[in-house]
Amino acid sequence: MAKLSAEIAIGLIGVLAFWCGILKLAEQSGIANWLARGLAPLFTHLMPDVPRGHPALGYVSMNMASNMLGLDNAATPMGIKAMQSLQLLNPVKETATNPQILFLVLNTSSVTIFPITIIMYRLQQGALHPGEVFLPILLATLGSTLAGLISVALIQKINLFHRTVMAYLLGIGGLVGALVLWMLSIPDEQMAIASSTLGNGLLFTTIFTILSIAFYKKIAIYEQFVAGAKEGFELAVKIIPYLVAMLVAIGVMRASGVLNQIVSLIEWVISWLGFDVAFVAALPTAMIKPFSGSGARAMMVETMTTHGVDSFAAKVAAVMQGSTETTFYVLTVYFGAVGVSRVRHAIGCGLIADLTGVVAAIVVSYWFFNF
Repeated sequence: MAKLSAEIAIGLIGVLAFWCGILKLAEQSGIANWLARGLAPLFTHLMPDVPRGHPALGYVSMNMASNMLGLDNAATPMGIKAMQSLQLLNPVKETATNPQILFLVLNTSSVTIFPITIIMYRLQQGALHPGEVFLPILLATLGSTLAGLISVALIQKINLFHRTVMAYLLGIGGLVGALVLWMLSIPDEQMAIASSTLGNGLLFTTIFTILSIAFYKKIAIYEQFVAGAKEGFELAVKIIPYLVAMLVAIGVMRASGVLNQIVSLIEWVISWLGFDVAFVAALPTAMIKPFSGSGARAMMVETMTTHGVDSFAAKVAAVMQGSTETTFYVLTVYFGAVGVSRVRHAIGCGLIADLTGVVAAIVVSYWFFNF
C-alpha cells in the first residue's frame, strides 16, 4: 500500500501539472475573478469569511463544475488550487477554517450529473441498460449534498433560507431538472456516449476558452503555463506522506478481514430486524469509498462479476459508487497540500453526507429497480 501511494502520486503528476498550468492562465487572464464575481452573492452568505470577488471562489466553482460532470482527474487540481487560495486567508495555518470545511464537504458530496465512469463500467460488463443508474445516482447524490450542506450550515450558523441562497439553489435545481428530462429522452444504449461526449465537449471548450482569453489579453501563455505546471509537480510530491498514512490504514483493514466481518454483522442485524438483505452485497463499495475511489471501483466491479452486472446488488453498488465520495482521500490530499492538520468538523460533516448518500442509494434502488 505504501508503494501504491507513491504510484498514485506519480500518476497525478501529469494531471496536476497540466491543470495547474491551465489554472495559472485562468488566474492571469482574470477568468477566476469573473467566476468569483458571479458567485459572490451566494458565497457571501455561505462563506462570509471570504472577501467578495476573491479568486478562491472561482477555483471553488470550477472544481464543483468538474465534479458535477464526473471529471475526477480534472477536479482534483482545481480543488487543491481552491484549498490553497482559501489557505491564504487562514490566520491559523494548521487549523481548517469554516470556508475550507464547507468547500471540502461540498466537494466530497457534490452532485454528479453525468456518472460517465460508472456507465462505462456497466457497458463494459455487458449491462442490458448501462444508463439506467443515471437518475438514481442523481437523486441519491442530491440527498448527499443537501445533507452535507445542512450539517455544515447548522454548525457554522449559515442561513440557508436567505433569498439569495434560495435563488441559487432553485436555479441549480431547475438546471438539474432540465438535464434529467434531456437524459430521459435518450435511449439507454446511447446515454453513456451522450454523457461522455457532452462532458468532454464542455471540458475542451473550457480549455480552449481559457487559452483564447489569455491570448487575447496578451498573456505570456507558455511561460505562465510552465510556472503553474511546476506548482503541480511540487504538489504531487508533497501529498505522498499523507497518502501513505491513509492507504496503509486501508490495507490493514482489508487484509485483517475486519471489512468482511463488519459486512456479515450488518447482514445479521438487518435480517434480525426483518428487512430484506439483498443490498448487503453492495456494502463493501460504500465502506471503501470514503477511503479510496479506486478501491471502491474495484469492489463495485467485483460485485458486478460475482452477482452479475444486472443483479440488484450490482445496481445498488453502482448507485453507491456514484452518490458518495472519497471523503478521507479528499481530506488527506486537499488539507495535506496546504499543511492543515486540525480538520475540526470536516470529517463528521463529510461522513454525514456519505451516510445519507448510502441510505439514499439503497432507497432509490429499491424504488427504481422494483426488487
